[in-house]
Amino acid sequence: MRVMTFNLRFENEDDGDNAWHCRREMVVEIIKKYQPDILGTQEGKWSQISYLAEQLPGYVPFLPGREPDPVIQCPTLFFRKQAVVILNGGEFWLSETPDVRLSKSWDSAFPRMISWAEVRVKNCAFPIISAVTHLDHMGALARQEQAQMIAAWSVRQSAPIVLMGDFNDAPASPAHTVLICDRLRDTWWAMDKNDGPSSFTRHRFDGIPQVARLDWILADPCFKVRDARIVHDHSDGRYPSDHFPYVADLDY
Repeated sequence: MRVMTFNLRFENEDDGDNAWHCRREMVVEIIKKYQPDILGTQEGKWSQISYLAEQLPGYVPFLPGREPDPVIQCPTLFFRKQAVVILNGGEFWLSETPDVRLSKSWDSAFPRMISWAEVRVKNCAFPIISAVTHLDHMGALARQEQAQMIAAWSVRQSAPIVLMGDFNDAPASPAHTVLICDRLRDTWWAMDKNDGPSSFTRHRFDGIPQVARLDWILADPCFKVRDARIVHDHSDGRYPSDHFPYVADLDY
């Protein structure tokens, strides 16, 4: 089973030559090249999610009760139709009022959410839960509280979990420590890879790694991590986003 997390960079015309319409075809090409069975995107506006759904007929986006909104950015799951059957799922906001749409708490700069689905993957004898999220980029307290909410949710699930996203924090940070528990492990660490600059997933559309390894795939210990890689694909010096996608191959 191949899993990919991909921060799309939201549609922002102020990005100039790196605006979404200039790079969206490259995003599609990378997804088609790596063919993840489960894809988790972040920062996608409704127009971006719609574009990917149109250009990737082999995938279905999971949008449980989501209302079309041209402004907000939502983490979104896509499933490869030939490999995955969706059983059920939902979404909730990472706030003190998780059922209130667009709610935020603590020092969170923006509303943040998690989207999850229970699915059956081809050749897997048991259902799994896949989830995607995007923690706040400004509020350190918010990130820790949001991580604690996700950790509490995870221990209530009976099926094995794969959690992916842009966590806006470094490995071994409080948010990372909260999430790396008996229920989840870091697939990068499972491959004994280091967290030096070559692992950093944020850049400024120039391919030069910045900040830290912000994009993670966390998985239940029942999964064997066969491979994990940061995707540095680019074309003529242009990159599909200001984050590198991250891919993990899991056996079950």
